[in-house]
Amino acid sequence: MTSTDETIKAADAGIVSTGTGTKVAEEQGLPSDLRLDMDLFLRLLRTALKEYDEDLLEKFDSLLDYANEATSEEFGGTGLGYRDPDPEQAGFEKAVKLIDSVSVADATLLARAFATYFHLANLSEENYRVNVLHAREKQVPLDAPTDPINEMTGAYQRMIKECGPARAKELLEKLEFHPVFTAHPTEARRKAIEGKIRRIADLLAERPRLGGSDLAENERMMLNEIDAMFRTSPIALKKPTPVEEADTIIDIFDNTLFDTVPKVYRRFDDWVLGDKAGKVAPICPAFFHPGSWIGSDRDGNPNVTARVSRQVARKFSDHVIAKLEEATREVGRNLTLESKDTKPCAGLLSLWSHQREMSERLTEKAELISTKEPHRAVMLVIADRLRATIDRDTDLMYHSCEDYIADLKTVQKSLADAGAPRSAYGPLQTLIWQAETFGFHMVEMEFRQHSVVHSRALEDIREHGLHGERGELQPMTREVLDTFRALGSIQRRNGKKAARRYIISFTKSAQNIKDVYELNRLAFAHPEDVPTIDVIPLFEQLEDLQNCVDVLDAMLKIPEVQARLKATGRKLEVMLGYSDSSKDAGPTTATLALHSAEARIVKWAEANDIDLTLFHGRGGAVGRGGGPANRAVLAQPRGSVNCRFKLTEQGEVIFARYGNPTLAVRHIESVASATLLQSAPSVEKTNTEMTAKYADMTRQLDDASHERFLDLLSTPDFAPWFSIVTPLTEVGLLPIGSRPAKRGLGAKSLDDLRTIPWVFSWAQARINLAAWYGLGTACEKFGDLETLRKAYEEWPLFSTFIDNIEMSLAKTDERIAKLYLALGDREDLNTKVLEEMELTRKWVLKIVADEWPLQHRHVLGQAIRIRSPYVNALSVLQVRALRSVRRRDEKNELSKSQTADFIYLILCTVSGVAAGLQNTG
Repeated sequence: MTSTDETIKAADAGIVSTGTGTKVAEEQGLPSDLRLDMDLFLRLLRTALKEYDEDLLEKFDSLLDYANEATSEEFGGTGLGYRDPDPEQAGFEKAVKLIDSVSVADATLLARAFATYFHLANLSEENYRVNVLHAREKQVPLDAPTDPINEMTGAYQRMIKECGPARAKELLEKLEFHPVFTAHPTEARRKAIEGKIRRIADLLAERPRLGGSDLAENERMMLNEIDAMFRTSPIALKKPTPVEEADTIIDIFDNTLFDTVPKVYRRFDDWVLGDKAGKVAPICPAFFHPGSWIGSDRDGNPNVTARVSRQVARKFSDHVIAKLEEATREVGRNLTLESKDTKPCAGLLSLWSHQREMSERLTEKAELISTKEPHRAVMLVIADRLRATIDRDTDLMYHSCEDYIADLKTVQKSLADAGAPRSAYGPLQTLIWQAETFGFHMVEMEFRQHSVVHSRALEDIREHGLHGERGELQPMTREVLDTFRALGSIQRRNGKKAARRYIISFTKSAQNIKDVYELNRLAFAHPEDVPTIDVIPLFEQLEDLQNCVDVLDAMLKIPEVQARLKATGRKLEVMLGYSDSSKDAGPTTATLALHSAEARIVKWAEANDIDLTLFHGRGGAVGRGGGPANRAVLAQPRGSVNCRFKLTEQGEVIFARYGNPTLAVRHIESVASATLLQSAPSVEKTNTEMTAKYADMTRQLDDASHERFLDLLSTPDFAPWFSIVTPLTEVGLLPIGSRPAKRGLGAKSLDDLRTIPWVFSWAQARINLAAWYGLGTACEKFGDLETLRKAYEEWPLFSTFIDNIEMSLAKTDERIAKLYLALGDREDLNTKVLEEMELTRKWVLKIVADEWPLQHRHVLGQAIRIRSPYVNALSVLQVRALRSVRRRDEKNELSKSQTADFIYLILCTVSGVAAGLQNTG
């Protein structure tokens, strides 16, 4: 391999994964498999660029040379020590000059080339993680007490050790992991690009098995996809409709979830039951319960209407029932066990008789195919009934998924009683798990609307009459009433589980909850038609988090709430929002306020005999509560999880966590294990004791960071300045979701800003302010490094918080940040941001004992540093375009077509930087 000081020219055959230029030490330390994949992709991308335009390739290579030189300078040239970036460094300056010299058209092509590479680099890292998991799994002996790769088995064994077998089994049976997929506009990648990425992923996975001409053909097909990806606009032609957004969930369902989730259950059973697995009734419950806000979250999205909700629910339902029909038919066809050797039980014969009474046509067809194979015949009729359910044939259809599962279990019991346990608990059990997990609804749709919308609707009804007797009702009032009718329609068609949760954004009082129950009643003429709903308060602003227990106390006095508590065994769900609290109060204060609110809600629930579920409204980025979900679970206060973990999953997070089957299994097992372990006495003890031990430290950090954050936000004209120094306005133009990214295309006040573009825009500017601002000042004022380090070592909440901020800091770049800040001509705000960034970096590195961000996280740290030249190049391209557009605003120097070209360039860079940083909002 090349030495660290050896330079590789663009024309050289030996291309390394940082591109042409100096090969830094970080890259040499990359795992060889990962480095080889990145080398391969860069070589193929360069081939595609050369075939497109050799001059473009030369610019790409030169820009990468300069960016690599700047990165090498930043890390002292050796990668052995970090030093502060100097904006006057030669490599960085040369990169800026080159970008300033190219045409807008070439700049756009360069942006697309770098964005293409990031998609390929992400794919390389994903493939590496998958291969590592498979390699580690191969090393686990079958007689090992636990599977270290399957964290669920280790968690269960620990629960047995700490709680005893009976209690551990009881907790396992309560286990629930409830991810809720949302349509928040944080996935900057176009769907057409996703399809190419999947095909390239399949080709990459094939390579280790290929050689000779087959390998050559694999590479040719890969080059075809890469060439097409580069030539495909990264910006979609239009925003998706909510109905089209449902395809995101269907795509994940088809590619991973439907087959992957039962595999998680089976893997646990295989390890815990050993030789008995697949021969006895399973012990792993169907604990994965996906939800969705797509097509039902109308807060801030006027495109989600009652009609849309009905359409999306029908789309989900028809699709999952069709998948169950296909799977049922496949399982049934393989149950070719003759009745003389595998005698049907009385229950199966009774079921067959019932099927004959229902339809002689279906039973005669099944009997003709399955002569003397009664289990097969029954299963084929069950499959036909599923088809009738989609067609809404009332004589033949299943009226509930529970009836369908009951029929499957009848077949299962008959097989087990007949001495065929492997047939009973093999593929048939997988099918039962799929039905128990996804039902006839696929995902549990959750409706959401702002509290003010409900109060205004009721005011309108009181003034003008329910049917407009005293004047026409406002369109929004009619839509609110139609929403409850849509919810009722979905329940009648797909069952209560399909849609029974109604979330109130910005819950301020118990009156907000009363309003929803009243509107639900008013929407229907007959009381029997009123759907069953569980109203969930969402506390998201700092003041609301502080007052949440008072609201919950008053909520218990509402008759409808009392009735639901009685019907559900006193189950109650409360949602906490991570986004608005962080934007309004700062990341440190928000983290501590949320932790405090959870502890107080748990104490309230215990005092009122409430079986509590906390719903965490987290984003993908650190500034919105993002980070590893399993560590977040283990850091929760005692009693706040209770073997149930529910959170929002959105945008790029959905694809990252559930897009690959192997990584989806890993993610689900990891979160499930943490959800179990959070109830372990040792974990509860640690969280409780450490929260008390560091209470004074957190109070001081909270006060100082909050003051510092509010000082920034209260600076005169902060919001307009933010719009200028980041691509906030342009982010709003991205066609990445049906939900508007913000309330307007600019920001005249902080009230104009939604949290997602707030986080997204700071990330694009390579500042990531939403994740860390205020912490540096708080640590400086606290001053006790020894206590901070002990808290980092001992307290899961604090260590998770600091690690997430360190990762966020690793994606910042002071040189790039200064280019963005220079757009605003506000030296006072620039100084505040840069000084706080430096102070936060200093204290975080001291706390974790690193010289530079992620030094102790070998592969992740190196991967981020190797991406830096590419991200930096894109960022400079983006600044160049922003500078031109902002200058247009001041001096009107650009024509409409020139402005459009620059806007398109900005959008291309936004998509590319998002791919490079691997988080948006």
